[in-house]
Order: sequence, then structure tokens, then C-alpha cells
Amino acid sequence: MAIWNGIRPEARADFYEWHNREHMPERVAVPGFCRGRRYRALEGRPEYFTLYETRDPAVLSGADYLARLNAPTPWTRRVTPSFTDTSRSLCRVALSLGTGEGGLVMTWRYDVAAGREDGHRETLKKILQEMATRGGIAGAHLCIADRKASGIETEEKRVGPQRLVPGWVVLVEGGADRASLEDACNDLLSDSFLEKQAAIGVERGLYALQNLRNPRPASA
Repeated sequence: MAIWNGIRPEARADFYEWHNREHMPERVAVPGFCRGRRYRALEGRPEYFTLYETRDPAVLSGADYLARLNAPTPWTRRVTPSFTDTSRSLCRVALSLGTGEGGLVMTWRYDVAAGREDGHRETLKKILQEMATRGGIAGAHLCIADRKASGIETEEKRVGPQRLVPGWVVLVEGGADRASLEDACNDLLSDSFLEKQAAIGVERGLYALQNLRNPRPASA
């Protein structure tokens, strides 16, 4: 699950406390969630990118997760109306390569012209295979939104702002310095290149890791 959002300035401190102390722990406690990571923008918008990984895509439309979404806490009801520029895609992983995770991640979110999806997917796979071999790159991933799962209506959606659902999400993780990540991305995945491959509405951002949450053992 890939989420981008901004936050109104007056709600920033409350957002951090809620996200760190309640929201991320709550999410990764749902059975099937493996990890949550929040990043803050070094370049691009909106300000925050959050990535949740699950055992399989069915977790994100399963009863346990939907029960949580349909019973938002009072703190969630207070904070989420202050979100801005929100995009949220529940994705299936089409390709995941690399040696690990990096503290920096370049993200792209966009859609693809109708009828061009298969060709776009095959081109991206080749590009990301090359990307994963570049110096300083820790991981390269292609994710495609499950629009049906992303569109499920819940109580949490009703109390928060309207959300966009990007159809295609590309993540490239940097395991060295910022320059090596940016150089590889500019070389292989420029906006103009993606647009030639039928990408529509490309949004790119560079984010630095702020918080990581793994599920706690039952005895913790």
C-alpha cells in the first residue's frame, strides 16, 4: 500500500504523534502486515510518503483490515481531515529487485494510456532490471494498483479527504548517497522517457526515511 499526503501546518505536531504512536503500530498489528515505513520529501510533493508491506494483496481487502478501517479511533478522526493532496493505491507487486532497502526512495506515480499497459509493463521491467545493477541502488520495484480494492468505501475514507488512486507506482531505493540515486533515476527513468512510454500525469518525488515499524512479537 502506497500513500502520499501533505498535512496542514497547524496539525503537523499532532500528525507526527498520531502516526508514530498510534497509526503505524495499529496498522502493522493487523494480521498479514509485515512492515510500515514513513518518508519525508527532500524534493517533490506532497510532503509524506508511507509504504505498508503485506504478506499478500488479499490482506488489504480482508476482514481484519477492513474492520480497522471501519472503526477509526478518535485520534484518527481528528487528524485525517487535515490531510492534503492525498493519493493512496493498494498495489500488486509486478517486479521487486535489489539487495535490500535504502534510506532514500525515489517514487513515481502515474497512469498509463488505455491499450498501452502491456508494453509499458514490459519496458519498465527491463529498465528496472538495469536500474537494480547501478551503483548505489538498493532496490527497484514496480507496483500496479488494484483499483477494486483501492476503491472500497470505509468509514475512515468518509472522515478523511478525497484520495486519488494512481494506477502505476515505481519505487527506486538508494543505498548510498543521494547523488548516485538521482543520477541513476535521471538516466533511466526521466519524466520525458516515461511520457514516451504512454505514462500520464507523472509525479516524481525524492523521500528520506523518517520512521519504520515492524509488528511486535506477541510477548513484547
